[in-house]
Amino acid sequence: MEERVLTLFIDMIAQSLDNIKKDAIELLKQMIAIPSFSREEQAVANHISQFLSDRGIQCKRLLNNIYATHSNVDLSRPTIILNSHHDTVKPVHGYTLNPFEAIVQDGKLYGLGSNDAGGSLTALIATFLYFSERNDLPFNLCLIASAEEEVSGKNGVELVLNDPDFIQHLGRSVILGGIVGEPTRMEMAVAERGLLVVDGWSKGIAGHAAREEGLNAISIALRDIEAIHALQFEKISALTGKTTAKVTVVETENKAHNVIPSSCKFVMDVRVNELYTFEEVMKQLQSVVQSELRQRSFRLRSTMIALDHPLVKAGLQMGIPYYGSPTTSDKALMRFPALKMGPGHSARSHTADEYIFIEEIEKGIEGYIRLLESTQLTA
Repeated sequence: MEERVLTLFIDMIAQSLDNIKKDAIELLKQMIAIPSFSREEQAVANHISQFLSDRGIQCKRLLNNIYATHSNVDLSRPTIILNSHHDTVKPVHGYTLNPFEAIVQDGKLYGLGSNDAGGSLTALIATFLYFSERNDLPFNLCLIASAEEEVSGKNGVELVLNDPDFIQHLGRSVILGGIVGEPTRMEMAVAERGLLVVDGWSKGIAGHAAREEGLNAISIALRDIEAIHALQFEKISALTGKTTAKVTVVETENKAHNVIPSSCKFVMDVRVNELYTFEEVMKQLQSVVQSELRQRSFRLRSTMIALDHPLVKAGLQMGIPYYGSPTTSDKALMRFPALKMGPGHSARSHTADEYIFIEEIEKGIEGYIRLLESTQLTA
């Protein structure tokens, strides 16, 4: 009799999980059909909020960000944040399919935002729903479906985490860590290079091009750009590799062909490993150039979660590999340990005819669930 009851219980759980997976895939199809460019996510935020409300989850909203905890939250326990974003970039050139139509072919779900990061977000939502009626985890779960990730906007997850109402919502519960959903093939990205955007200005003297007057600011900028590209940062990380600086934009205010420009602006994309501070990198860059350099922000610093963190330890015990990520995500904006992990492949992000395998989403849900079930708190 007891075996029969146990079998029925296991079957019920399996059936419930199957339904949650189907709901997650259907939600992703619906999200693909709703344009959600960064800073224009109102409609998709409405849809996600309604989806959760229809399943008995009480959501809170801050601009285009949605967050929720379970009704059985225990504030004496720590909290794990489940976060991914619902904004997308604009479609790149080369699409052969409608980017706003969810098309399933050969097990692939095509559509803008399917891989980055709709698959991760819907898998995390499914995981959150799976645990909604359970109270056997030694921590609470808080879901954040955030905006503006693709533009590193200040009205995304950073806004939520610093919001007084959100802080009050968690009460005395300490944030143990976070899972940031991005396409990593469900491998654990434990470290991330930081992103530093730097503006450079070279100063010359205006003159008439025909008379060879003046001091050409472009020539100064070119020498500085060569010096930047030749600069080698000595500290190489075993996880995230080298710190790199690449000039990606060059322009002058002067548009006349016969005027020697007195100023030239260039922009650098600098990817910083966890062995350098942004301040150290800026000092080294300025030491090799004549141009004036100025950083736009120090917000997106490099991050690393310790290998002995409960989330990472659980993943290692499951045999999940870990690595350092060259790309930046909302993990950089979190002031607590966070693990970047999700279904899909980063190489498909921001490409024409973006897709994710349906099986990847299903296995992603299973992987998230197993990871959380395996996470044990240490004394």
